[in-house]
Amino acid sequence: AATKLASAEKLMYFCTDQLGLEQDFEQKQMPEGKLLVDGFLLCVDVSRGMNRNFDEQLKFVSNLYNQLGKTKKPLVVVLTKCDEGVERYIRDAHAFALSKKNLQVVETSARSNVNVDLAFGTLLQLVDKSRAKAKILPYFEALKQQSQQIAAAKDRYEWLVGRVVKSHSELWANVSRKMVTCPEYQDYVYLEGTQKAKKLFLQHVHRLKQEHIERRRKAYLARLPQALEALVPELEEIDHLSLGKVKKLLEAKQDFLKWFVVLEETPWDAGGHVDAAEAEHIPFDLLESQAAEQLYEAHLEKLRTERKRAEMRKAFKENLETSPFITPGKPWEEARSFIMNEDFYMWLEEVTYLEIYGRHQKQLIEKAKEDFQELLLEYSELFYELELDAKPSKEKMGVIQEVLGEEQRFKALQKLQAERDALILKHIHFVYHPTKETCPSCPHCVDTKVEQLLGTRSGRPQKNPLGDGSPSIDRINLVILGKDGLARELANEIRALCTNDDKYVVEGKMYELALRPIEGNVRLPVNAFQTPTFQPHGCLCLYNSKESLSYVAESIEKSREATLGRRDNHSASHLPLSLVLVNKRGGGDASGETLQSLVQQGQQVASRLQCLFLEPTGGGGYGRGLNEKQISQVLKGLLDSKRNLNLLASSSALKDLAEVDLRVVMCLMCGDLLKVDELLGPILQA
Repeated sequence: AATKLASAEKLMYFCTDQLGLEQDFEQKQMPEGKLLVDGFLLCVDVSRGMNRNFDEQLKFVSNLYNQLGKTKKPLVVVLTKCDEGVERYIRDAHAFALSKKNLQVVETSARSNVNVDLAFGTLLQLVDKSRAKAKILPYFEALKQQSQQIAAAKDRYEWLVGRVVKSHSELWANVSRKMVTCPEYQDYVYLEGTQKAKKLFLQHVHRLKQEHIERRRKAYLARLPQALEALVPELEEIDHLSLGKVKKLLEAKQDFLKWFVVLEETPWDAGGHVDAAEAEHIPFDLLESQAAEQLYEAHLEKLRTERKRAEMRKAFKENLETSPFITPGKPWEEARSFIMNEDFYMWLEEVTYLEIYGRHQKQLIEKAKEDFQELLLEYSELFYELELDAKPSKEKMGVIQEVLGEEQRFKALQKLQAERDALILKHIHFVYHPTKETCPSCPHCVDTKVEQLLGTRSGRPQKNPLGDGSPSIDRINLVILGKDGLARELANEIRALCTNDDKYVVEGKMYELALRPIEGNVRLPVNAFQTPTFQPHGCLCLYNSKESLSYVAESIEKSREATLGRRDNHSASHLPLSLVLVNKRGGGDASGETLQSLVQQGQQVASRLQCLFLEPTGGGGYGRGLNEKQISQVLKGLLDSKRNLNLLASSSALKDLAEVDLRVVMCLMCGDLLKVDELLGPILQA
């Protein structure tokens, strides 16, 4: 039968959360204070209590045991407060239990929640024999297991908090509602309680806030050097000031509010500024921190170093300019030995030396080249007697270098011999082929500048590109220039390819083809390119030897000289030319060496005359010296050239030269300090 106990007005249950707050919870009392008892936990306090004799307590427990033993109910001895237990008390309690047969002892600590469940479980097993018997562990062994269990639960709970809580502004009430169903939260609260769970949450939130503040601090400190660079970039302005005066100077700057903000709440990390979404401006009170002072000192030192480096760069440049040992083309490795003992040498990096020295060398070389070009112009008589191809022999180059060798301007390029020789060859090429491309002043050639100046002015619409006044291009007037019968025979070959009425098809269109073969002195009226009834649209020049090539070159130059100053000068100077090497009469080509020489000479003359050069066809006889494909190519190029000339003329500011009444001839020197637009401007605006 069950043992009955009575205690009037006893609460049916209570928990530790209700202690001292019983009125705040629902209260239920046991009916008549009676309850049935199936077993007993006999508790023994083994801690060192004040004014308490453990031996007396043990006697009381012994008497209580004797009374409970009469009930024949299971009984378990529970040692409480083992976390503060006295070793002797624990031994005496075990000795007491050992003196009683079949009496089990469980060491517990309610504060640490160690073996509390085990005590009730042991009693329950004694009441219900069908339950498995639990192993009873000593307090310290159970405490170790409990600590491991709590540590694992704590790790899982902290992981959960880290996953759920991402902002330091989160509140416990909101977060706990989110986590209440999570096993990690439930396990930890069961082991450690809600207050410890909340404490870990608050620690995590505090850590998030500190990390947020630190990120803001780093961002502000990273921006501070930029602010100092923008507001106080000059060393002279702050070098003599204390940090306090520098702060006042910063506040007086016009762009101060672009970089800083003065807060009412200080320090900056204790107010709401730290959580502002767009708080990019640096809190001004941050300058009071040690890190900010170090950054200011670094800024000051940087300005001092830059000033010193600027002084050293200037000293290095002056040293290069005044040193007689630094000559054009001298490598840096050789020049370094002359400055190693100077004060500035240890202040600059190698790359800075190379950069400054490279710029200085570039200036030296450009100046030396300009001086050498002047020297070549002064000795122009050295370049008069050269071959047609303007290529000096090895002996001639030796003579030129011997004559110029004593000049200082020649010696200045001693370390740049290849470039010096190239300047000589370029000068020779310019003397014999004076064009914009070969001009020593290119791209500052006067011809180029004049074209650019005229190209910026609007012009009049031009006539038909072939100048015949017709609405379409339907007639081609072609001059054929050649010596010793070359022109006449090729004219006959071309006429043989035409129809009966001298029509020729180019790109699918029929043109009337008029040919004028010329083989004599072009200064004679009978051999003139242009007659009252024949206005040439192009010229086909033929040669098969060095003599015939010279005839072609001289004839073209004479024709251009003859038209100089005439109304048709513009059209004559732009007459499209094609130079062709044809095979010799007699059915055989020249030897390979001679043919190659003629090709090279022809290309050089074509470059000088600025005309198209056609390679030889390689046919067996003279009649096959120029095939139909090449003839069509010449005529097509002639038409394209005339069209391009028309487009150029339409965009020019010059009036139609056929209509002008006044011509002005000017001689301008390339490289002259006088600007072309200042000279021609008044004339073009008139």
